[in-house]
Amino acid sequence: MRLGVLDIGSNTVHMLAADVRPGGRPLATTSDRTVLRLMRYLTPDGAIAEDGVQALETAVAQARRVAEAERVDALLATATSAVRDARNGAEVIARIEAVLGQPLQVLDGETEAALTFLAVRRWFGWSAGQLLLLDIGGGSLEIAAGAEEVPDVAASVPLGAGRMTVQFLPQDPPGEDDVERLRAHAAATLDVVVPRFHALPRPDHVVGSSKAIRSLARLVGYPVPGWSGIERMLLPREALGSWIPRLARLPASARQELPGITPDRTFQIVAAAVSLHAAHRAGQPHPHPA
Repeated sequence: MRLGVLDIGSNTVHMLAADVRPGGRPLATTSDRTVLRLMRYLTPDGAIAEDGVQALETAVAQARRVAEAERVDALLATATSAVRDARNGAEVIARIEAVLGQPLQVLDGETEAALTFLAVRRWFGWSAGQLLLLDIGGGSLEIAAGAEEVPDVAASVPLGAGRMTVQFLPQDPPGEDDVERLRAHAAATLDVVVPRFHALPRPDHVVGSSKAIRSLARLVGYPVPGWSGIERMLLPREALGSWIPRLARLPASARQELPGITPDRTFQIVAAAVSLHAAHRAGQPHPHPA
């Protein structure tokens, strides 16, 4: 059968169609992506402004046309933190469903973290042992850890790169004081959830799964061979921390000239780096072996 998956995220609306069968490898037939950055449309009271909702409706209508052109047998449509946490979320969901012509599944934060963890486990395999997942979106940061397919602990906190840029780093480039305020806020927010992770065994691998993390890894990290023969990037925490002040001193137009920093991520990359660095520090309290 041909399955369509529509992911309505905080940064993009992504429509993917694939031919699937039980026990078989899914074969993608098309991918269509619209960059929205919904956090830009948040009003002071936390609602998505009307022009943001209209942009969302336009993107969803485009995704529906792609699904119809691909003749998908079923369309799985999901939304995450930007819609979930908006003050007018119920109204936005109703308008999306009207354009889409079917119900929209809204994932809660822990479910989003658990599903991403499952994908990471399937990619890395059982031999990877204890995994700690960090996934930074536009609206939220998901954390999950465990040694099985279902994480032992999963959590979601409102530390997404877009949300934090709007709330703490509105200037371009941001000031040092604003970056420090974001550091303090991220640490305090993580303090609420990280004790649940400290009780688990030390992770064998810390995995970042988002595009913002991939951009930072291309900028700061270095490649190593992966299990499947596909190259993967390592992002040292210390190197990331040393780059945050440098990124913050550059305007967005200059950041996109750096390796790995794309135009659609350049405005949010400082906040992404701060949130990731704070999460990495908080999630690994165990000392490294000598």
